[in-house]
Amino acid sequence: MLNTPPTFAWYMAGKVFKWVKKSGGLEYFKEQNYQKAAALYEYIDDSTFYSNPVHGNNRSIMNVPFILADNNLDSIFLKESEESGLLNLKGHRSVGGMRASIYNAMPLEGVNQLIEFMKLFEAKYG
Repeated sequence: MLNTPPTFAWYMAGKVFKWVKKSGGLEYFKEQNYQKAAALYEYIDDSTFYSNPVHGNNRSIMNVPFILADNNLDSIFLKESEESGLLNLKGHRSVGGMRASIYNAMPLEGVNQLIEFMKLFEAKYG
């Protein structure tokens, strides 16, 4: 072990590890992450307004990309989602579309809020 003083990164990592343990541990987060991803993918896959360009075997449980049926609505989707408190949904610059990052700190309720917004947006513009 090195005899160096703890850095800010060590301090933050320690806080995260304690939060993970206090919240239920790795198994809890694994289960939560699969539930969040499954709910979002299920909604997208059942929609004709949204689609997911990634084959099922290659899908991430942390970053869920999706495309609107009409990419002319992308900027409106981003503006209205941000107004609804849903932030940073813009997709990767090389791919476009949208990307929901649903890492450990995102609760299932946040994913459900996104799905509800997507339903309302589809009803409005679909």
